[in-house]
Amino acid sequence: MSTWIFFRGLMRESRHWGEFPALFQHAMAEQPVVLLDFPGNGCLHMQTSARNIEEMVNFARSQLQQLGHAPPYRLLAISLGAMVAVAWSRIYPEELEKMVLINTSLAPCNPFYHRLRPQNYLPLLRLLYGTAAQRESLILRLTSTRSRTEVLQATLGNWVAYAKEYPISRANILRQLKAALAYRASPNKPPVPVLLLAAEQDRLVNVKSSIALAQHWGCAIKLHSTAGHDLPLDDCAWVIQQIKEWTQADY
Repeated sequence: MSTWIFFRGLMRESRHWGEFPALFQHAMAEQPVVLLDFPGNGCLHMQTSARNIEEMVNFARSQLQQLGHAPPYRLLAISLGAMVAVAWSRIYPEELEKMVLINTSLAPCNPFYHRLRPQNYLPLLRLLYGTAAQRESLILRLTSTRSRTEVLQATLGNWVAYAKEYPISRANILRQLKAALAYRASPNKPPVPVLLLAAEQDRLVNVKSSIALAQHWGCAIKLHSTAGHDLPLDDCAWVIQQIKEWTQADY
């Protein structure tokens, strides 16, 4: 049975998946799920972040080997994590079975103003400063479209607690951002099956990025009409259903 590997994005850690992994594993007939953090994030916050996306790939492979998980793998990745998945598929395609990429963008396939909406340039600079509460509040506002319910306030409280327990350094934020901006993907379609999931109300990355990738690669894409950048947070049931239907279509 193939193992699902989950990757989060810039400045995020495995706990930011929330309840999604448990719900996903239950829906997928208890297939193994492994949540990985990149250096500089989460439980690895004291480590120096990788200089480039390829280093993140090799670090993830090393982690899996140490944990005793052998390929083939199925990757589920969001944003920056999806760049790592694409790079993995280029370098070690024989190790991967499938990839699900959520709200990602890639140079040179997508223009810079679609990869990161221009109105976010200044707010994102503020992530380097301020308190953990201010930073996490901004991230939640940019990545979720859910109304400010008690549930969302609880999410913010959890995120602030994570940031205080495992603080990410300013230097590591810059390293991760630089790695994302510098990565250049091959213009060719990844050599493994790909499903793209994208949110039409994404305030961070223009949904046109995923649409352009789907057209360029000729791969499957599903669009959510109301969710934001953190699709698993905004509608985890929808994400799980799309992946379940896509994987079952092969049988």
